[in-house]
Amino acid sequence: MLIYSRNRRLRTNESIRSLVRETTLTTSDFVMPMFVMEGENLQEPIPSMPGIFRRSIDLTIKECKELFSLGIKAINLYMKVSENLKDNTGKEAWNKDGLMQRTIREIKNAIPEMIVMPDVALDPYSIFGHDGIITNGQIDNDATNDALAMMSVSHAEAGADIVAPSDMMDGRVLAIREALEESGHVNVGILSYAAKYASSFYGPFRSALDSAPKENLEIPKDKKTYQMDFHNSREALNEVYKDIEEGADIIMIKPGIPYLDIVSKVREATDLPIAVYNVSGEYAMLKAAAQNGWLDNDKAIIESLTCIKRAGADMIFTYAAKEAAQILNK
Repeated sequence: MLIYSRNRRLRTNESIRSLVRETTLTTSDFVMPMFVMEGENLQEPIPSMPGIFRRSIDLTIKECKELFSLGIKAINLYMKVSENLKDNTGKEAWNKDGLMQRTIREIKNAIPEMIVMPDVALDPYSIFGHDGIITNGQIDNDATNDALAMMSVSHAEAGADIVAPSDMMDGRVLAIREALEESGHVNVGILSYAAKYASSFYGPFRSALDSAPKENLEIPKDKKTYQMDFHNSREALNEVYKDIEEGADIIMIKPGIPYLDIVSKVREATDLPIAVYNVSGEYAMLKAAAQNGWLDNDKAIIESLTCIKRAGADMIFTYAAKEAAQILNK
């Protein structure tokens, strides 16, 4: 029997494989999430995420310079907020001299070319650990939108390039877009967490910021009234379409690897740039397996991130960004 069509011809060696490769991962695909705390010359490891730290602003800037030298051109900022600054309104979130605002200003002064994307959500600032304001025991959607709009404007005034609302309130993209326009920040973009699922993969992140919902019978015990039900996929498209209509510039799907079917569906539905968040639980699982010798750390990082891009991502938020850049730069 003659076999005229042999797929293996294009797998003969690495030169041929690279020539016909459909998906290529580069350092410019990455956004590095970073955790900031008050103080000076301070760095605290996050036990649930090996290799990830909370840093004071000065050490955050030092790390940003190293990231930029590796080819990582964007960061995503989160604050570890002091307990005495937390309340139910989240008002510290739009304090012009708050930790987030000072961090944005100092990073942009030190590395103007670095794209700074601050997180927009109230949970680090909330005494309840929720992404929204609590009224009569429930998440108050519209009051929260007003707070998120003020928070976003304060980030823009500090120098943020793109604000990243991760709260999942209805209508918050429109509220933020209108507030940015009215305050003259027409060129500040919105990266909307359009399809953010109520996932069990966020645990290590919440321990890093102490932002898990507090145990209180008078408030929702989890975030399932605003984050999406992981059983659903069509609902994700509904969320994406609404955020696009409201003015989102980039669409986020979160988590990453367990939700690549959603990434693929959204890719088919829109030409807007798509971000995917390779979340803390995904990172922690890979690290645990690698530390036990069950996986090759470097190969697993590159494969998992390439799979996310192959599914349709234009950019990947990942705690492995620095490691991946170092591997790719070898």
